[in-house]
Amino acid sequence: MTILSTYIDRALSAKTDNRPEFQRMIKDSGKQLFDMVLVWKLDRFARNRYDSAHYKATLRKNGVKVVSATETIAEDSTGILLESLLEGYAEFYSAELAEKVRRGLTENALKGKANGGSIAYGYIKDKERFFQIDPITAPIVVEIFESYSKGATIQAIVESLNNRGLCNTRNGKFTINIVTNMLKNRRYIGEYSFGKIVLPDSVP
Repeated sequence: MTILSTYIDRALSAKTDNRPEFQRMIKDSGKQLFDMVLVWKLDRFARNRYDSAHYKATLRKNGVKVVSATETIAEDSTGILLESLLEGYAEFYSAELAEKVRRGLTENALKGKANGGSIAYGYIKDKERFFQIDPITAPIVVEIFESYSKGATIQAIVESLNNRGLCNTRNGKFTINIVTNMLKNRRYIGEYSFGKIVLPDSVP
């Protein structure tokens, strides 16, 4: 066996066919450059049966077969059955994992825990992922709301913050959009939301 080329999509899931190197491999198969695609496991080729069948059909049309390096699959009727079972399990595993992740995120949200992403200015999260008031930046949030309630324009608030060298959550300057979004952020009135979940009085 001679390896002519490698196609590696690093940090990309086989759950999707939107993989540049995978698509390049499919395209190259039409150039009659190789007659076999060697994968570590079949679930590295595709994690849903539709994509697997679609692209394997394309490869077969181009005279190329897919071979697993770690799974022994006979080239007869039993092999067809085993391959379909492995592909079905890969799709099941992917769907089950997604459900577990969604369930975990939902449980976190119902408890008022952070679910990743950026933390609103003025907050930090503790070891248990609950939001806590940041003693350093929270007074600035209070100042922004108080200044706005007293009639200060957003532009004036932005200039005041930047003139004092204060930074936003990404260590950059404050902008009109940032301050506007802060004033609209219901988390500052204690409301936590994630998807369709809305919990009042769950954020300090």
